[in-house]
Amino acid sequence: MSKVLCFGELLLRVSPSSDEEMDKHPFALYVGGAEANTATALAGWNIPVKYCTVLPDNFMSKYVLEYLEYKGIYTSSVILTGNRIGVYYLDRGADLKSSVVYDRDYSSFAGLKRGMIDWDKVLRDVSWFNFTAISPALNANVADVCLEAVEAASRKNITISVDLNYRSRLWKYGKEPIDVMPELVKYCDVVMGNIWAANTLLGTSIDEDIHVKGTRQAYLDHAKKTSLEIIERFPKCKTVANTFRFDSDKNDLSYYTSLYTEGKQYNSPELRTEGVVDRSGSGDCFMGGLIYGSYLYHSPQEIVNYATAAAFGKLQEQGDSTKQDILRVSKIKKDSQKD
Repeated sequence: MSKVLCFGELLLRVSPSSDEEMDKHPFALYVGGAEANTATALAGWNIPVKYCTVLPDNFMSKYVLEYLEYKGIYTSSVILTGNRIGVYYLDRGADLKSSVVYDRDYSSFAGLKRGMIDWDKVLRDVSWFNFTAISPALNANVADVCLEAVEAASRKNITISVDLNYRSRLWKYGKEPIDVMPELVKYCDVVMGNIWAANTLLGTSIDEDIHVKGTRQAYLDHAKKTSLEIIERFPKCKTVANTFRFDSDKNDLSYYTSLYTEGKQYNSPELRTEGVVDRSGSGDCFMGGLIYGSYLYHSPQEIVNYATAAAFGKLQEQGDSTKQDILRVSKIKKDSQKD
């Protein structure tokens, strides 16, 4: 059975422990990284998935690999070289766009260069290749490796998806996202993100007054406009997903998404929650749901509903990756459709 391949940097996340756990250990450690989170979700939903990253050849990587394999992820494409695993520090319950400190300079993955990965070998049993905009944000060499990867996957007619994660703290090597991302996205069949990330990374138009309008319909209409722009600019792209997550000062949250494919937009129900455990990894979980439904040839409406439910459920889980099984996600999806 052909596999999904997720490519990107595995990270260790350090966060303050909960108040209940603080006296036992002040900090908690999680295995993270956007692409690893997506791979973990897919493996938990019985999709054959392997992960390609770079780790140092030491005892810590051994334990990381054992963890990934325990989760059901194939690790034969992990390269062992370099000196360190990247780390990031995230405040309790915070968003990656706010209270985050990165410590990933000179990591094994950041040392990647074109020619280090045998893509013909890595892609041999793959039908879907997934990466994010985080990797090309690290440095010019890693961006070039991403281009090498999508070129190789495209030659093999492999479906290629990208998550337009925008991390302003990472684009520090003299290139703006708009200088790098369009060249990568032109190889992609599936693009996921939101209207603001697409504007920053791809140069799509943005309504500066969209928040003044502030209605769900206005945001969904803008999602359709952004989707059409992406498909027009990048003819290989056939599917665009946009997510909307709005947080209040009281820690309440509303979440809904859209999927544009085959000339039609499909919108999810709007899901609401009072209180969030952990925002990290929710978008990665959505990407996992998007790949999951597409891999199994579900209908577009079923795909967007499942992916949305999975992402929403992840908000109530501590850590970067989801532990939700199909039954749990399906229950959230079913409950959301009652409202």
